[in-house]
Amino acid sequence: MLRLLTRLLRPAPRDDRELGRLGERHAARLLRRAGYTVLGRNIRVPAGEADLVCLAPDRATIVIVEVKTRRPGAATSAQGSAVPPEASIHRGKQRKLLEVARSLSRANGWEGRAVRIDIVAIDWQEGQRPPVVRHFVDAMVGG
Repeated sequence: MLRLLTRLLRPAPRDDRELGRLGERHAARLLRRAGYTVLGRNIRVPAGEADLVCLAPDRATIVIVEVKTRRPGAATSAQGSAVPPEASIHRGKQRKLLEVARSLSRANGWEGRAVRIDIVAIDWQEGQRPPVVRHFVDAMVGG
């Protein structure tokens, strides 16, 4: 109970980096509850960084997870409507994620394994518990 109260009373994240770290921790927790094993966080390779690297519940598939966290309304379109965090995964970012997945596969000997890229999008609104989370499984072909 004390743990729940502590989480509810926690001050809102002050900046985007802190919000991103909170989002990654929240995504890792949700994935673990869904049967994933988190193998690593913020894994850097020359091609870039993987927010989370997981083993899927099938125990065969490696999952590179890109976590995007925003406060709702933090980004708006030209028409003034809110842009969801997953919309920031543009073509350039997709290419970078694919290269990160390839680099991790080569470095870890995963070439013979199924590797996929998932996106976890989190809308973190102050005072809203829990945040709104969308998990896009196999968001792009990985490796």
